[in-house]
Amino acid sequence: MTKEHILAVCRSNWEYRGVDDASVREMLTELSAHLEDAEAAGRTTRDVVGEDVKAFAASWARARAPLSRRALRTVSMACFVLGSFLLLSCLIQRTTQVPVTAGRVAFYAAFATITVAWEMRRGRLGFTRSWAVSLAVGLPAGLLTWWLAADGVLFTLPLWAAVALLLPGLPYAVVDARARKGADPVAG
Repeated sequence: MTKEHILAVCRSNWEYRGVDDASVREMLTELSAHLEDAEAAGRTTRDVVGEDVKAFAASWARARAPLSRRALRTVSMACFVLGSFLLLSCLIQRTTQVPVTAGRVAFYAAFATITVAWEMRRGRLGFTRSWAVSLAVGLPAGLLTWWLAADGVLFTLPLWAAVALLLPGLPYAVVDARARKGADPVAG
C-alpha cells in the first residue's frame, strides 16, 4: 500500500467522522512524517498503520474529535447559520424585528435538520451540497406550511436575538475561515 493511498484513505475517513479541516491537515502532516520516518528506517507502511488502514484512521479520529465535541460544534454552527438568516432577514426587510410565521419555522426546521445531519457526518459546516439539498427541501416545506397554516405571525424576534444566535458559532466560524485561508495547497 502506497503512502499516498494511506493518506487518501485516512483523509476520507477523518472527514467522514467529523474531524475539522485544520486538524485533518495537521494529522495528515504528522502521519506523512511517520510514514517517511518508517521508510527511512527500512520499515513498511503497514508497520505504522497496521493491517487495516480504515481501523487505524477511525481510532485516531475518535481520539481527536469525539462525538460530544462534534455535536457542540455543529449545534453552535447551526445557531450561527440561523442567526445569519435572521440578521439577513432584518436587513432585507429594514426592520429591527422579524415576524416568525409557521412557514418560517417549517423552513428553518427542515433546513437545519438536513444540514446538521449531513454536516455532522462530514464534520464541517460550510457552503456545500448539503445547503442546496437543505434549500430544496426547506423551501417546499416552508411554502406548504405557509399555504396550509396561513400567514399568521406566531411571534416576533428582535434584532438582538439574531445577533445572540451568532455568538456561539462565531469562534468556530473564525477558526474555519483562518484554517481555509492558511490551507496548504499541497495537502488540500
